[in-house]
Amino acid sequence: MAKNSDTLVLGIDLGGTKILSAVVNDHGGIVARDHSVTPAALGQEAVIEAIIFSVHRVLDQAGLPLARLAAVGIGAPGPLNPETGILFTAPNLPGWHDVPLRDIIERKLGLKGYLVNDANAAAFGEFFFGAGRGSRNLVYITVSTGIGGGIIVDGKLYSGANGSAAELGHMTIDDDGPLCNCGNKGCWEVLASGTAMARNARDQIRAGRGSTILDLAGGDLEKVTARIIHTAALQGDALARELISRTAYYLGVGLGNIINIFNPEVIVIGGGVSLMGEILLKPAWEIAGSRAYKDAFLAARFLPAALGRDSGVLGAAAMALQMSRQP
Repeated sequence: MAKNSDTLVLGIDLGGTKILSAVVNDHGGIVARDHSVTPAALGQEAVIEAIIFSVHRVLDQAGLPLARLAAVGIGAPGPLNPETGILFTAPNLPGWHDVPLRDIIERKLGLKGYLVNDANAAAFGEFFFGAGRGSRNLVYITVSTGIGGGIIVDGKLYSGANGSAAELGHMTIDDDGPLCNCGNKGCWEVLASGTAMARNARDQIRAGRGSTILDLAGGDLEKVTARIIHTAALQGDALARELISRTAYYLGVGLGNIINIFNPEVIVIGGGVSLMGEILLKPAWEIAGSRAYKDAFLAARFLPAALGRDSGVLGAAAMALQMSRQP
């Protein structure tokens, strides 16, 4: 239940498969939430209509009028410009090109709106309400199907010249490495993500390497995932342990680069692959320590994300809170 003294904002986390809307107070408490399916295949207008329906449902749950909200923050996938509020493109939303999403939502709701990339929103959520609370300089990394991130510099989200900053997964780690989906070779994402781990497992098994990984995948190589590899490693499978060790090495190389470039107080790591915990993260941090400047490494804390799947919606809400307070 919202208190009359609370500042309340709306957070929207738009994804290719889900829309999460939440009324959030200034302490990061979720007053009410609504989760719905994104009708991506039906086009832009249908998705925007679904967003508005979701907002009205969450307001009904909270028992609040729109006028009670100070602002709305919208986290969206893909490259965008937070200054103009334009979403350039969204890989999982067919037909979305140069969409003035912030202005559309503002007009339909009558609220001041702020648009932020979804990975940046997650970073800001962890900074404002989560593992990085109290810090001033933070780097957030999410390791799952790919690798994404967000950067906080002196308490502010760093978005670059046109909103394209923090594509951490696409820094080059190996200039002669595997081809990445972005067209570059040897990106961090193509070496240290869950997708990379599964690809390496399939290659090794096709080459004749014995492993329980294939058994756990029901005999179907295409069903091999990082989660299955982790399960096999916990059962003592040698190949699975080697794959995680290799991933940890490349993860650590990237972390060392980040420490040397940004000298953060906190590095927060989230995403499904990070849930492997110490078997992956401990050796990765050791590699980072061996490659980064010592003083910069010692100044950094390496922490698991605290907000889980709410990081994006809370980050969008936090952005709305921060921006609405500025004169």
